[in-house]
Amino acid sequence: MGLPNGYHVKFGPTEWEDASAEGFAVPRTKVVSGVCRSNPEEQDEEKWIWDVCPEDFDVDFMDLWFAVRGGGGGTYGVVTSVFLQLHEYLPYNVYEFSPSVEECSAFLPKLQQFQAKYFMAPSLLNVTKEMSLACGSAGGVGLSDLHCYGEEGVMQAWTNFLELSNSTEAVACLLHSVDSSSDESPRSYPEVLLMDENSRFPGKVEDDGLMWFPTQIGTANVLVPQPWVDESEENIDILLSMGMGMLLPYYAYGVATSSFSDQANSLPQSLRDAATMASYLAGYNVFWSDLFPKMYDISDKTMFPAVFQANHATFGVAGPRKDDWTKYCPWEWTLEERKEKCISGQEAIYGTEVLRRLEAIKLAVDPGFMFNCTDCIGNNLDLAKTPEVEVPPVESVAASFASTYAAAIFATVLYFCLSLF
Repeated sequence: MGLPNGYHVKFGPTEWEDASAEGFAVPRTKVVSGVCRSNPEEQDEEKWIWDVCPEDFDVDFMDLWFAVRGGGGGTYGVVTSVFLQLHEYLPYNVYEFSPSVEECSAFLPKLQQFQAKYFMAPSLLNVTKEMSLACGSAGGVGLSDLHCYGEEGVMQAWTNFLELSNSTEAVACLLHSVDSSSDESPRSYPEVLLMDENSRFPGKVEDDGLMWFPTQIGTANVLVPQPWVDESEENIDILLSMGMGMLLPYYAYGVATSSFSDQANSLPQSLRDAATMASYLAGYNVFWSDLFPKMYDISDKTMFPAVFQANHATFGVAGPRKDDWTKYCPWEWTLEERKEKCISGQEAIYGTEVLRRLEAIKLAVDPGFMFNCTDCIGNNLDLAKTPEVEVPPVESVAASFASTYAAAIFATVLYFCLSLF
């Protein structure tokens, strides 16, 4: 990773401790160590020399590890390579709703209830939590397919649901469109996206065209806590009945995200513990006035909770008013008024505590604000009040980076995508 101070570093965890007694499936990271490249003028990667960083390096690798893993993209440096731990393929199944069929179209509200219960309250359908977590669905404006890894169990859950709702005639409204038992079926979601042999570019990912959304409306994507859903089955109905104020929930919080954490990253725990994500329009005050105080503990007025989902945050989105967290930030206010009188989008994404730490890391790693991107950490700080720092030029490092310019651009895009998840 290339840092704003001119150093090229690589770093990662070197000490761990068992955290299974606290419910975590992976060890807790205790120490993160790193090294600096001592021959930045060398362009041949095989000849790079990694050594102990100099005494004046003054960057905490533990903080850097925490920040780049969830703390927003493009603001701490340029990632030039990354190591990922992959997992073996599990059986892959896809279940497709058929609202185009006349009898299924009338059954659409029931289909939405099935999705909601399968993901947020699976026990109501005799489904284990593990099986529910193995599936996901994008939700949004209409119904989306269910994508599942592991043993097939959705069709039985569908049957259970129909029997409970006395609607067994709608059994054909759910199709098992990708069956893992077939040798010809795709093994994963990426394979589903590949174009077939009859297309112009077989084996390539299809381009669906430019995605657009009227961002001036100001949609916000809120994390719905699982404990709130568990309080009452009626809460599921509340989410599904928000009408034009909120879109259908986004069910992509599976595979035990709450326990698969080394506890040394900046993803808020509310993101890991969320039952789902629900989108609402900025001028729709019902969330802040009614749902927000019930979903989150807002008794401490110095600590705003992490309530927004970062990966779907739109430009200009803000939390509620600072003087009253149960009132939305008026969209007709100017940007200056919103910055002064409303909880920032960053604070609503990370929560006060995590945001403060990320801003401190930003100032330590990049005091000269070499990287200052829209809505990235530190972007909305009052630069006039931050100390002026002169970052000395490092010509040899600059020359070395220039030789790998294309790789750096690619790595930056990759880093941005990975850090948001």
